[in-house]
Amino acid sequence: MKAAILHGYDEALAGEKFVTYEDVADPKIAAPTDVIVRIGGAGVCRTDLHIVEGVWRGLVDVEFPHIMGHENAGWVEEVGAGVESVKVGDPVIVHPLVTSGHCLACRRGADMHAEDSSFPGINAAGGYAEYLHTGERALIKLPESLAPKEVAPYTDAGLTAYRAAKKAARHLVPGEYAVIIGVGGLGHIGIQALAALSAAEIIAVDESDLALGLAEESGAHHMVKADGNETEAVLALTEGKGAEAVIDFVGEGGAIENGLAMTRNAGSYYIVGYGGRIEIPAIEMIITEKTIHGNLVGTYGELVELMALAERGLVNLATREYKLADANQALHDLHAGTIKGRAVLIP
Repeated sequence: MKAAILHGYDEALAGEKFVTYEDVADPKIAAPTDVIVRIGGAGVCRTDLHIVEGVWRGLVDVEFPHIMGHENAGWVEEVGAGVESVKVGDPVIVHPLVTSGHCLACRRGADMHAEDSSFPGINAAGGYAEYLHTGERALIKLPESLAPKEVAPYTDAGLTAYRAAKKAARHLVPGEYAVIIGVGGLGHIGIQALAALSAAEIIAVDESDLALGLAEESGAHHMVKADGNETEAVLALTEGKGAEAVIDFVGEGGAIENGLAMTRNAGSYYIVGYGGRIEIPAIEMIITEKTIHGNLVGTYGELVELMALAERGLVNLATREYKLADANQALHDLHAGTIKGRAVLIP
């Protein structure tokens, strides 16, 4: 099969080619619950750039040559002898974690904390290819109204954004505010999910006019330019008190400090983006009673919920399609910030 292969790190992201388009062996069924998926779309995620630059080095064993791509959807191509829930030809979206289902975390539905798992695209071969090796437990059958190439990025970008929005929606009531920091590929999904789950007034914050335009299209009520005065602008909109919920999809470059400053006393700050550090004096945590929540992907059940919102048209994904052979261009465009929404590779 054809695949876009990463052969080594590029810490400065300065190379002309991050991956090479070449032939590799097709994945094979090895266990009764294995499934081979013919890729219909593979999302291009900022995490892929972090893999290229070595941010995950020391945290995850990335073996070269490596196939990235952890946001995948397509059609069932081949199944193991024990697979019963899907059949060849079924359109499916793929939860990013492959787990046995036997550990306690799996049985509680928290597959991302499974004791024994693989994460295709991160520590196993992913979807920047014609075919993907995964497991039966990771698959959700798609309705006829949702095409694989249109929904692939929901498996990480959408799922992560939905999980954070769902957490925030549990405590947001009408008349309260929610801030979304970073309203591009993840943030525009977070805005729509939050609007579907709550009646909070949504403030979008980004340095990009392209992203702010997408935020407005996605249903944000206020657009704030991240020009150095974004904290003051948010405080002005919230009568100086800050927002009850702040979801930070950036997590670096001052976004954390600003996000915490935008959070109202007794409010909640949800960190999704990474790269920076959270540093706050203990006395401030005590006096303000702010709560900080980490967010890691989402559960299988939450991906089912997100697909229900997508099928009803309550969440729509802005995508830009690239041929798999043009994976380098997609990665460079993502790095340059010129993609409206999410990039999707089509074999």
